[in-house]
This record gives sequence, structure tokens and C-alpha cells, in this order.
Amino acid sequence: MTNGEIVRVAIEELRRAISALDNALDMRFDRERDHGEVEGEVRRVNTDRSRLAQELDQSEFRANRLEEVNREVSRRLVTAMETIRAVLDR
Repeated sequence: MTNGEIVRVAIEELRRAISALDNALDMRFDRERDHGEVEGEVRRVNTDRSRLAQELDQSEFRANRLEEVNREVSRRLVTAMETIRAVLDR
């Protein structure tokens, strides 16, 4: 092989190596971007979970309060009906 051929072969090998490096970098950047997107989605899901847990707690509190109010209304209705019956029976 002549010096010119050796240089051409070396340059071609260098081009292939640079191309392989470029492809590896592209793949790495793609993985990093995908990883960042996944982390962002996990953060959004955790935020939603926290918000939903808080809303559930508030709903349970309201349901318990409504149950208490319902029992009180029922008790008062029974008292009112008994009073009306007592008045009608006289």
C-alpha cells in the first residue's frame, strides 16, 4: 500500500468512528430525553395522587358530617311526629 492509500484508509476509518460516535451520542441524548419525560410523568402522577388523596379525605369528612346531620334531622322528625300524634290524641 502506498502512503496515499494508507491515509485514505485511515481517513475512512476515522469517518466511520466519528459517525459511530455521533450515533452513540444521539442515542444517549434520546435516552436522557426519554428519562426526563418519564421523570416528569412520575412527578405529575404523584401530584395527582396527592391531590386525589386530599380530595378523598375532604369527601370522607363531608360524608361523615352529612351522616351526623342526617341522624339529627331524623331524630328531630321523630320527635316532631310524636308531638303531633300526642296533640292529635288529646
